[in-house]
Parts: sequence; structure tokens; C-alpha cells
Amino acid sequence: MIEFFDISNGHLFVAIILSIINAIILCFMGYKFMQVIQLSGYHSRGYFDWLKGVGSVHLGRVAVVAFLSTACFIVADVILVDYNSYLPYLGFIFYCLFSYIYIRNVHITPQKTPLKMTGRMYRAVILMFFLGSLATFALIICSALLIPLYSYGAVTLTPLLVPVLVPFTHWLMSPVENAVNKGFEFKAEKKLEQFPSLIKIGITGSFGKTSTKNFLTTILSEKYSVCATPFNYNTPMGISKAILQNLNVSHQIFIAEMGARQIGDVKKLCEFVKPQYGILTSIGQQHIATFKSFENVKRAKKELPDYLAENGGYCVFNVDSEGVAEIASKANLTKAEVTVAHPADVWASDIITTKDGTSFTLHMLDKSYKCKTKLLGVHNISNILSCVAMAIKLNVEDEKIVAGIEKIQPVEHRLQIMQADNEVTILDDTYNASIEGSKRALEVLKLFDNRRKVVITSGLIELGSLERLENYNFGARIAEVANLVIIVNRTNYLAIKQGLIDAEFPEDKILVADTLVDTQKLLQEVIETGDVVLWENDLPDNYY
Repeated sequence: MIEFFDISNGHLFVAIILSIINAIILCFMGYKFMQVIQLSGYHSRGYFDWLKGVGSVHLGRVAVVAFLSTACFIVADVILVDYNSYLPYLGFIFYCLFSYIYIRNVHITPQKTPLKMTGRMYRAVILMFFLGSLATFALIICSALLIPLYSYGAVTLTPLLVPVLVPFTHWLMSPVENAVNKGFEFKAEKKLEQFPSLIKIGITGSFGKTSTKNFLTTILSEKYSVCATPFNYNTPMGISKAILQNLNVSHQIFIAEMGARQIGDVKKLCEFVKPQYGILTSIGQQHIATFKSFENVKRAKKELPDYLAENGGYCVFNVDSEGVAEIASKANLTKAEVTVAHPADVWASDIITTKDGTSFTLHMLDKSYKCKTKLLGVHNISNILSCVAMAIKLNVEDEKIVAGIEKIQPVEHRLQIMQADNEVTILDDTYNASIEGSKRALEVLKLFDNRRKVVITSGLIELGSLERLENYNFGARIAEVANLVIIVNRTNYLAIKQGLIDAEFPEDKILVADTLVDTQKLLQEVIETGDVVLWENDLPDNYY
């Protein structure tokens, strides 16, 4: 043992070099595992759920790399040990080769949301490199001490550490990351304090948050200078980033989308942003896997109107959602209710949706206006009404509200209509899918009379114990509209298929594709001139 650490021993330097090289290899091998933990919001629960499910495939692949590499290393060691004490290191070449094949296959696989090398991820990779180096060097010492014949072959076992090393690294870094996040949030709060006259609006709900935020930004921009959180930035860090990078002295209104995966998340965001106004878009079964019950979902979303009530604020309730209507009926604050179902503070009638857009009569206060929008679906009219109610509260003139409605553009990947070759129409609703959203998408698909209708879907997720039943029901609803169905990924395949079959949908018209690439190839084979394709939901990469 002492001789091993003798600086005149060349094997010591080889061990150090191998440890460094191997740590680099392990970092590259960890790409998929890092991507999944990032997609899981850096929560270990989501990561280990993936690892127990579809992630077991990747676990098996790193195990194969370790097994093949170890076998080759042992063979090289046994054959060459009598020739030269350094020749057994040639076995390491096989390890590098198998590792390269694994890494290359991961990186050439198309990704919907590739790993983002944020500051947090860079810090995690640096720590993983350090831990990987130590672990490799420790294994080399143990193998040299306990199994001399195996020499440095223990290096080939280190891929088995990757699935554990990735979450362990993030766990070790969590105190640092929490401090970094707190620092960003503190800076963002201080910046907000520099704008005492800034109008702040919070938007939350199970679904429809991003669409409503974008619609509201368009309408309010007819009168005000508006800054809104971009994309689906709806966490403390996302909102902080928007404040620090985008908010400036010219802005009169700041709109913050507020997401939640557990009780207390919306309350925390309210205490951070301190909105004077709010919109509650919907309450549904979305994310029930993390909330555990529908009652918990309602409690979480109710945190926005509760905060506004405590601070003399104003809230708009979209009572087309039954859960929102229940909360609105008990809310003790200045409020407005909007609906497409009956007269209310702001409501719509004469709604006509075609493949080119939607027209409706807008009723606000004691006035009515004919309006039109490029958006498809009645649910989008509900979201527009919430924005109209907020605009009225903020004294936007009627004609500017109507003009703003007409300027609203479809949100990317949210029932976005596109034209492809051969007169094929694509309804892109791939951003995500909720129970209500999928119903609305199928309603829009019905509008395309006398055309073959194709539905591509991977089903509904994050519904906990309800997931199988809701996907079965989804399949039954698809059967009423579609002529051909392509189910992507095996996650919800059986439930959707059974729903289709029980609704007497032809089984030979149910196709399956394992990946997005396979789906695109299959679609090219079955598509016909004039088809209408609804692409409903696209599972994130942690489902592959």
C-alpha cells in the first residue's frame, strides 16, 4: 500500500490520470440522468420515479457498458500481465470505446427539451467531476490492494455509480443552490421595491395560465407598457429572472404567471411579487400526482385570491371552471366573474368557432361588442373574458379592448393551426394536455367536416391514481371524432387503446410509435391529402 503512493511509482501517476479521464467520461455519461433531474425540477422524487420506470432502460445500458468493459479488461489483464506491467492498461481502451458508443447514442437521440447548462448545472457537473475522480481513485486503490490481478479494472465498474452520483451531487449542492436562489429572489424583490407605482398582476390556475398571460399582455398593451414573465416562467427563480432581466422604468404593469406543484407555492409567489390584482383561470386534475387530491389543488390555487383578500386586492374568476366557481362564491374581496355560459360581470354569447378563428358577442357592463379572434375553441374565449375583466378594472377603453382581442396571436404549441404540404392541416396542441384541454381540442377537430381526421397523442399525465381512467375516457372521446389514431410512447397506450376499442373504434386504425422520430416516419406513411392532424400533447423527455 505504501509503495503504491511512492512518487517514484509510475502506477500512481497512471491512476491519477485515469481518475481524471474517467471523471470526464462519467460526466458525459450522466447527460440523460442530469436532464431528467432538471426536468423534475431538481426534485429527487420525480427522478427516482423515472428511474424505476422508463429510466430503467438507461440504467440497464450503463450496466451493459460496465459489464462489457469489465470483461474486456479482465481478458486483457490475464493475457498481457506476463509481458509488461503497463500493457494491461490497454483494456481501458475497450472501456472508452463502449462509453463513447453509449454517450453518442444518448446525444444523437432527438430531445424535446435538451439539458440546459445553467449556472446550477455547471456547478453540479464540477462537483460530479470531483466526486467521480475521488471515487475512481478510491476504487483503483482498493483493486490494487485487494485484487492485484484485476489491477485497475475497477475503473470499468464506475458507470454503475452514475445514476446515484447525479442525484447525490444535486443533494450535496442543495444548500448552495438554495442560497443562490435566495440571493436572486432578494435582488428581484429589491428591484420591485424601486417601482412603487408598478401595477402587479398574478395569474394562476391548473391550466390556461400562459395563454391568459399572453392574451392579457396583448390587450393591456393597447394602453400600458407591459412586462410579463416569458414562456412558462412561473417559479420563484423564473419570475426573479424576468424581473432582473426584463423589467425597467418604462413598464407600468408587471404580469407574473404563478405555478404550483404543492400547497404553499402560490402563497410564496404572492408574498414575493405582492400583486394587487389576480386572475384564477381554472381548477382541474392537472398535477394531482404531486398534489395527491383535488381538494389540495383547490387549496393551492385559492392562495392567490386569499392573498388579495388580505391585502385589499381585486381578483377575476373564470367561473366556467366548476372549482373556480366554488372558490369565487366564497371569496370575500372585490371581484369579477366571467363565463361563456350565462350573463355575468363579463360574458360572451353567439360564439361561432370555425377553422379560421372564433367570433362572439362580448358583454361588459351595460355594453356589447362584436369581436373576432384568430384563436380556436370556446376555452380561449373564457380566457379572453378574464383579460377583458382585468382591462376594465384598469380603465382600458372599450375600443382598445376590442382592438386588443383582434390582435391576439395563437400561443405556440397551444392549439396552433398550421398548414403543411398536400393541403394537410395540423392542429399543434403539443405543449401539454389537461383533461379539459383535450376535450376542447377534440371539439375544434370536429369543425373540420368532410375531412379525414388523425389524432396523434401520448395521453394525459401527472394525474396520479386517475391517470389510467382518464386516458381510457380520453380514448373513448377520440373515437367519436377521429378516423385514425397514432399513440406515441407506451406510457398510456393500453388505457387509450382500450377506451378506443370499447367505443367501437376499428382496431386496425390504432397505430403505435415508441418515439417522436418513429411517429414522424409513421405519419409520412399514412398521411393523405387533405387530412387534419391533431397532435395532442408531447411527453417530456423523462418519459422516454
